[in-house]
Amino acid sequence: MDVNGRDEEAGLPGNARPQRPRSSVPSFLFLSFMLFMLTSHNGDEFLARHQYQDVLQTWTHELSNYTSWMNGTASNFTMLESDPTVLPLMDLFHIQGHVLDPEVDSYYSNVTGFIHGDAAFTNITLPSLASNDAIGWKHEAEKFMTGVNTTNMTEKLGTWHWDTTTKVAISVLEKNAAVNSAPSVPSGPITLIRGRIELTDPSDDENLRLQFEGVHFVGNGTIYGFAESTKYIDIRLLPSLVPEDVRNETAQAIIPELEARINKLKGLIDAGVVDSDSSGNDEAPKTSCPFTFQAQIHPAHVPEYLMLDLESEIQCPTGIWTVPPPKLSITGVLLSKECGILYELTNTEGLRSSMFFRKVTTYAGLSAFAYLAILILFSRQAERSRTPSGISRVSRWTFLAQATMDSVSFAGHITFAILAEGRPSISLIAPAFLACIVFVHEAQFSALIHQIQGPENYTPPPAPAPATPVPAPTNNSDATRESLLPLHSPVRAAQATPNTTPTAPTTTFQAAADTNAPMSFLAFFIHHVRTDPQARLWLALVIFLTFIVRVILSPLLSVLFVAVTYSSIWLPQIVRSVRRGRSSGFSKEYVIGTTVCRLFSALYFLACPKNVLEVEPRRWVWLLAMFVVLQACIVIMQDSFGPAFFLPARYTHVKAYDYHPPMPVPDSESPEQSLGDCAICMDAIILDPSLRQHNKFDTREDWDEKSGSMLSNVKKTKGVGSMLNAMQKNVGATNARKNYSLAPCSHLFHTECLERWLAIKNICPQCRRPLPPL
Repeated sequence: MDVNGRDEEAGLPGNARPQRPRSSVPSFLFLSFMLFMLTSHNGDEFLARHQYQDVLQTWTHELSNYTSWMNGTASNFTMLESDPTVLPLMDLFHIQGHVLDPEVDSYYSNVTGFIHGDAAFTNITLPSLASNDAIGWKHEAEKFMTGVNTTNMTEKLGTWHWDTTTKVAISVLEKNAAVNSAPSVPSGPITLIRGRIELTDPSDDENLRLQFEGVHFVGNGTIYGFAESTKYIDIRLLPSLVPEDVRNETAQAIIPELEARINKLKGLIDAGVVDSDSSGNDEAPKTSCPFTFQAQIHPAHVPEYLMLDLESEIQCPTGIWTVPPPKLSITGVLLSKECGILYELTNTEGLRSSMFFRKVTTYAGLSAFAYLAILILFSRQAERSRTPSGISRVSRWTFLAQATMDSVSFAGHITFAILAEGRPSISLIAPAFLACIVFVHEAQFSALIHQIQGPENYTPPPAPAPATPVPAPTNNSDATRESLLPLHSPVRAAQATPNTTPTAPTTTFQAAADTNAPMSFLAFFIHHVRTDPQARLWLALVIFLTFIVRVILSPLLSVLFVAVTYSSIWLPQIVRSVRRGRSSGFSKEYVIGTTVCRLFSALYFLACPKNVLEVEPRRWVWLLAMFVVLQACIVIMQDSFGPAFFLPARYTHVKAYDYHPPMPVPDSESPEQSLGDCAICMDAIILDPSLRQHNKFDTREDWDEKSGSMLSNVKKTKGVGSMLNAMQKNVGATNARKNYSLAPCSHLFHTECLERWLAIKNICPQCRRPLPPL
């Protein structure tokens, strides 16, 4: 085997030996430790199972007490007394459901989905009400707050900024079948609903999450429930919120719900499906204020039978014609008597879960199509730029920025698919998979660019220290004889060899002592990372994954990430083209297609007001889009007008290496009529015969004149014939200069041979040094 040749091909010195493969024992131990940390729960699963069993026992005990109370037997359960001042206050907010004419109007019978709107805060404590005369319902609020103990009110309020909260989002889950559809109930069928209410403070993008349990009267569109920051809400107390005429029916509707929850929990315990996270310690709640929630669904101007057909089609699509879905909106009041807080919910708009799933599926399809287009465009462009000459034109930071965007997109789509927990989860896998494929290809291509462009920053090793000068000979005859020796004479070389005997042997012992000195942990860690490629890989992965997770979870980092990465799509390529004086080599279809597909995600989430994640539109995204489009236009125009067409003239000059410097023409009487042999094809580099028959072009100065302006040649000759001869000689000189190419390492080639070689490698075929573009 030709080991030395292989080392030269790899860019290694001839005497360098490949490093021995590192032991796999540290890697095995590290992987074992990671698997242990991932699979070990420190007893959390065991504790969670016992916690589930305790909850099951508590629920069973509560159901037994509630059933006994309903039957009139001895029980530990006591129903809360209804507050007579609540209903008059709610009537002023138009939460007084009434039955509609089924031939004209109707309510949504199932509000499962998402509702978001504005929240107006009002301080209803007695001192605040006394100083606020602009409230139209001041008298009813004072009656409601009479007798409230304000001793612990400040402690219950917590750290939440109540007065700056202006947004609310409600997610509701409601069963399809009505619990009670008896015609004797004036408000129609009754269903139990549960969900979450989130209050948002726009000043710091913080959310206050309240768990919600309530009851929905389908006939008159009213909703009553509790909202608290605790995980568990006792639904047995719901009858205390509803009007007197439907209190018994509400109490009866709670028993089947409790039985269903107990059976579900039993099934989870028997199946071993235990969530260990539930046993962990959650962060402290931001408030302990208990709330009641009353809402009124706005009627839709659609007959009841058409509304039933619409909801049936939404739940189980069959393809039949239905009326367009009317707008789902509510008017609600979030009320806390213990804390003196009232929020009025206005300008609400809802989206049913089934419609939301369709919306997510549509987005997933469009996103997958965009990533498929990016993958196809990238594959075509990578095939064009696969040669070293093409790779030397592009910037690796352009592809690294896009690879980072794709990694975040992959993690985001996967997280979204996990949280969706429904039919859209499968559709979201498509853009996640394509984003991962594009990320892998772009990362590989970026690594290839780094490998090819690595020699660009190569700096030769420093020259050795000058040899110790040889003392001048005392005998003049010896000096004369010494000067007559050939330049490469062994005698001259022996005389010029310096004395390399070490003069300070103590340096070796000092180095050994420094090597055996104990290292700190930080120094050892830095040394290990610098010397071990696997350590650098693991450290880079940890940092990168940590950054990706933080980007997904932090809104501020997400916005900063989008601004930085989208600004860097084409900007590094523009800078490299200007510095190198060469265009990017990107095709127009790649630049335009990639720009459009990349901007799709940014504009969808930051400009569309009804995106699937309910992200608020940002006006600056249009400036970002214009900046990215401007970059793409500059990259395209650099191919036509030059890499630095948009810069002032003093910045447009790029010092490029000249492969065709003037060289002395061989003597016409010399037997060898060539500049030398080509280092690639080993044939002689023959000049144009017309250049050898004129003696005036045999010198280096005349060569410069030939390649210069036509005017200098015309001045030396007279007449038209002389001018034509000068023109022919100039043309011939230009062709001669293009016939050969002299590399920076002084190796001579045919221009055609060197062009074919640089299409494969960008190093000298003889000395393996990096070559500039031809």
